[in-house]
Order: sequence, then C-alpha cells, then structure tokens
Amino acid sequence: MQTTVVGIDRRSFFVLPQAPEEAGYYTYGTPMGGAGQYAHPQMLTFIFQLEFAWSSIDDRKFGIGNISLADGASFPPHRSHRSGLEVDMRPLRKDRKHLPVRYTESTYDRVATERLIDLMYATGMVRRVFFNDGSIARVSPMRGHDDHLHVEVIG
Repeated sequence: MQTTVVGIDRRSFFVLPQAPEEAGYYTYGTPMGGAGQYAHPQMLTFIFQLEFAWSSIDDRKFGIGNISLADGASFPPHRSHRSGLEVDMRPLRKDRKHLPVRYTESTYDRVATERLIDLMYATGMVRRVFFNDGSIARVSPMRGHDDHLHVEVIG
C-alpha cells in the first residue's frame, strides 16, 4: 500500500497545488480535493511553465482535471492516467466560466484554445494532445474528447 506524506507519495509524485488565487489555472475532476491530481515532477514543470506563458497573454484561467491517483491505480473511466504524465484540461470558454464546454457549443473559444495548445507545444514537453476539434493543428481525435483535451507529457 502506498502512503502519502505531506503531498508526496512513494513514487515521488506531488499533488498539484489546488489553484491558489494567484494561479493561472483552476482545478476540477474526481475525486475532488486533488486526490486525482498526483503528478510526475515533469508534469508539474509543464503545468507551471504553461501557466506562466498563458498568464502573460490572457487573464482567464484554464482548467486542469485528472492526472493520476496517488498509488498509480486504475483510474476509471480512464484507460491511462496512471503515470502522472497525462492530464485532462478544459478548452477555454468565451464567457470565462469555469465549466465544461464542448467544441461544438457557441461558448467555446476556439482561438484561445488553439493559442493554449500552441503554448503547450512551445514548452517542448508535449508528446501529443487528443481533442476532437479537427480545425486545430496538432491535435488528434479520440472518442469522448469533445469537452476536454488529453495532454501527454514526455517523461
């Protein structure tokens, strides 16, 4: 059995800070309170670099969802999310609400979402992004990814 001590588990994964007020992101997902947001150090580096770059061009926060459980156990309904190197993120909304949005809805901000994805790739840490908006370059479609991006970071 894995144990967690002060936000770190035996795999040397850390809980993503739960969106302090000054952060450029907000958190969502299940289970709540960061229990599904254990991240490999490389993932945290990616998120913090992305947050810094994003905050310099847009004052909206982007949503960070599930990453991994503390012990790396199966994380239904995900087939992945065990390595701490995969994260779900919400596309941006035009109305600035911290809610899910499908790429087919009028409140979806395609331009901002594409800009966020460009910044992801600019970190040099992204392996691939799954998202079903085929009008955005460098994303691949995947069933069930109409309302969130699945981002894989190189470990």
